[in-house]
Amino acid sequence: MRKFDTKVQHLKYKVLREVARLAWNGTLFEGMMDIPKQIVPGNEPTMRCCVYKERAILGERVKLAIGGDKSNPNIIEVIDIACDECPVGGYEVTNACRGCLAHRCEDVCKRGAITFDKNHVAHIDKSKCVECGACAKVCPYTAIVGRKRPCQNACKVKAIAMNEHKAATIDNNKCIQCGACVYQCPFGAIMDKSFIVDAIEMLKNKENKVYALVAPSISSQFTYAKLGQVITGLKELGFHTVIEAALGADMVALAEARELVEKGFLTSSCCPAFVRYVKTAFPAIAKHISHNLSPMATLAKYIKETTPGAKIVFIGPCTAKKAEAQLEEVKPYVDNVLTFEELQALFDSRDMDISSLPEGVLDNASYFGRIFARCGGLTDAAVEALKEQGIEFEIKPVVCDGIEECRVALLKKNKNVLDGNFIEGMACVGGCINGAGCLTHGEKNKAEVDKYGKEAFEKTIKDAVSVLK
Repeated sequence: MRKFDTKVQHLKYKVLREVARLAWNGTLFEGMMDIPKQIVPGNEPTMRCCVYKERAILGERVKLAIGGDKSNPNIIEVIDIACDECPVGGYEVTNACRGCLAHRCEDVCKRGAITFDKNHVAHIDKSKCVECGACAKVCPYTAIVGRKRPCQNACKVKAIAMNEHKAATIDNNKCIQCGACVYQCPFGAIMDKSFIVDAIEMLKNKENKVYALVAPSISSQFTYAKLGQVITGLKELGFHTVIEAALGADMVALAEARELVEKGFLTSSCCPAFVRYVKTAFPAIAKHISHNLSPMATLAKYIKETTPGAKIVFIGPCTAKKAEAQLEEVKPYVDNVLTFEELQALFDSRDMDISSLPEGVLDNASYFGRIFARCGGLTDAAVEALKEQGIEFEIKPVVCDGIEECRVALLKKNKNVLDGNFIEGMACVGGCINGAGCLTHGEKNKAEVDKYGKEAFEKTIKDAVSVLK
């Protein structure tokens, strides 16, 4: 087993690996129905009540691994039959209730949802309760607790609700496609669509020059091998050229610094989940989003314009990048997006032990481009970009670590009380290093990215982008 944080990730990976194996062999549609039996052989269940339900769920995972529901524009989908083991949640009275005489919970409830039995023990009428939590706040015994499903706790934009069958549903108008629910669901009932089959078809066509744009957060992944071996592995998969997406970050840093000076206030455009959040939840602030494309799209655009016939596959930690690649302003430049989970599946579908490969070289970007992968990196790069371009401007950054901090900053800006002129928004806590498509998550990833940044050959942003002229 490879280095995955959870067994859910490992299960998802096994499905992707087998789908990829069949796609390489050109036998996907003949063999895809057999994948559930390959993963759960025999007649004994390993995870569910019965082996038949396990295989039915695996069948749904296979569908998502080959692109999912084409009629659903969201990258994130719910597997209904896998979503049936969590309590619905809400506020509940526990056995800590002492049947006190004060009845503060009843007094504070404006909906009349609190009643008492003959022992004075409180009960909550779910048909009247609006989940305000007032009763829980006033209970002297903390006997009333709010319980939410893991997916609801993970979704900070409140895009997840429960349907009449007690399965999770996603409000596409609110969802920012960050994948937090994907990573946190303990049953793997929420997954991101995969376009791994399309990537394989692209690689199988020898006439294609397929470029792999690799996100800098790769430095904290594939811990069982060296980064240079991962680069060699990508070329053995059929990629014509492997290039750092961090070079696109260097390009964006220079342009975004100039744009900030010109406009006086800016929100970053690098994190697609943050950009979507601004547009859906704070439309009045959308005009302040940087007009620069993300590093992924900026570099892809440059490659497409200078290399006729090039195909671009972005490889990184982010599910929201899959959605970004489908935007009209990005679609001409990015042909496919894969996560690190999917890259691991690609390697293993070819029975490739990358830890035994020679080391390739990946050195296209500066330190500042590479640290875009972690929270605060974009701001550091913007400060450096102003300095290198000789621009006198007092940047007052507001660095937002996770979508909840983004919400606070945007609310302040809406009320004109924000003490800052540049909002760096990262939907994932810690930044891209903790994206839903990572193999591993954690604080150690930040140290790895900083170390990787310091190893960059190019020491300034201008030096890095000078090769493009």
